[in-house]
Amino acid sequence: MSVNIILRLSMMVVVALLAWEASVMVSGWIPAAFVPVARGYYRFVITLIGAALGFLLAPYFTVAPYRALRDRLRQVSARALLMSVVGLVIGLVIAALLALPLSLLPGILGQVLPFVAAIALGSLGATTMVMRDKDILTILGLFVARDTVKRKHNAVLLDTSVIIDGRIADIGLTGFITGEMVVPRFVLDELQHIADSPDVLRRNRGRRGLEILSTLQKDNRVPLEISEMDVPEVREVDGKLIRLARELDCSILTNDYNLNRVAELQGVRVLNINELANAVKVIVLPGETLHVQIIQEGKELGQGVGYLDDGTMIVVEDGKRYMNTSAEILVTRVLQTVAGRMIFGQIQDGRR
Repeated sequence: MSVNIILRLSMMVVVALLAWEASVMVSGWIPAAFVPVARGYYRFVITLIGAALGFLLAPYFTVAPYRALRDRLRQVSARALLMSVVGLVIGLVIAALLALPLSLLPGILGQVLPFVAAIALGSLGATTMVMRDKDILTILGLFVARDTVKRKHNAVLLDTSVIIDGRIADIGLTGFITGEMVVPRFVLDELQHIADSPDVLRRNRGRRGLEILSTLQKDNRVPLEISEMDVPEVREVDGKLIRLARELDCSILTNDYNLNRVAELQGVRVLNINELANAVKVIVLPGETLHVQIIQEGKELGQGVGYLDDGTMIVVEDGKRYMNTSAEILVTRVLQTVAGRMIFGQIQDGRR
């Protein structure tokens, strides 16, 4: 039986009981000469109406609050939840100790203040424990090495863009990343939000990211952890990543240029996949020859364009004549740009 049905039935029973009590109270106003059977029928009808109302109103008073609470608890880390419960218990214990002296106060104050103290101290205890959890656990000697990630060699945090990019799966399988790759829960939540987007392109990118994570999890060669760590006082995902990387003293793996620069300004080490891709491209020197397939026209008159296996663009002078064919290219110069490396060349004399 699902939780929704249980909540509906519970609400129906509660409202039916309240309706029965109300019908008993109202039936007391009916003259004694009224037929007892009619009184019982009247109570039965009122109770039945109450049960129906309870069943119909349950989604608004029980199911909806339950779902909201469930979704909220999913976003709260286990440590924050534990600390809030501990703080609540401590606050209620203090309120219980104050209940007796407060109840001795004259008049309505003695009746109301114990209840108010329980609510106020319970809320204050839970809030204080959640906000100052690290300091409190450090004092108690329980906050060991800034969470378990601190103890893991060369751990790196993955951001949303690098997961969606997809190349991280191939890089991970090569073994170049020797430490554990960590995906914080808030990054996973952002991926899920993108995957649920009404925009088709964003939805496909989000689903691709989730598929990449699933592939990495299934491969034992790639150490991957979904972490519940969070930085609740920071709202943006990039800010959370930078703050978490600083606290854990680990690196961020990304291909986001802006995140890269902001993280470096704050002293966080960044591993950028785009920089890695540029670094491993084939080094070509002027005077060398390359075998290239010319696949399109260049911007200038008569130019042809081809690509190396790593994606490096080669601009060939007078290469338009050799469109859709392979040619031996003599490299004349190499240009390094922000977008990457470009190679300029010309057809070997034998092909002219």
